[in-house]
Amino acid sequence: MEHFTPVSALIGGVLIGTSAALLLVLNGRIAGISGILGGLLHADRSEIGWRAAFLVGLLAAPFLYRMFGGTLPPVVLDAPTWLLVSAGLAVGFGTRLGAGCTSGHGVCGIGRGSPRSIVATLVFMTTAIITVLLTRHVLGS
Repeated sequence: MEHFTPVSALIGGVLIGTSAALLLVLNGRIAGISGILGGLLHADRSEIGWRAAFLVGLLAAPFLYRMFGGTLPPVVLDAPTWLLVSAGLAVGFGTRLGAGCTSGHGVCGIGRGSPRSIVATLVFMTTAIITVLLTRHVLGS
């Protein structure tokens, strides 16, 4: 959190919101990452191009940012590999169970006023808060 500034957070939020709104207005699609990835795995030919471009853009953005002089904070993972894999599988299961991810429900769904997305995001955030409380403050790991 030592690199946080309100200005960078505001700019990031505006960029995310603008890109999600443009995808919805121009393409009629929701910018939910799990739906875009899942749709790529089962898409018809007309859907593959924009889905692949979206995902490549997500992966390429940090490299482009660094190439043009930006600095990124170091990524430090203090958890064992088995825990990271388990957490990834749990997130994937939850994404399927909740019919979407935080980007689809939290960014796009709430912006559209979807009651289902509001409830899903409340569940995501409550679960995250409880998990941090238990793992960091109760179990001390």
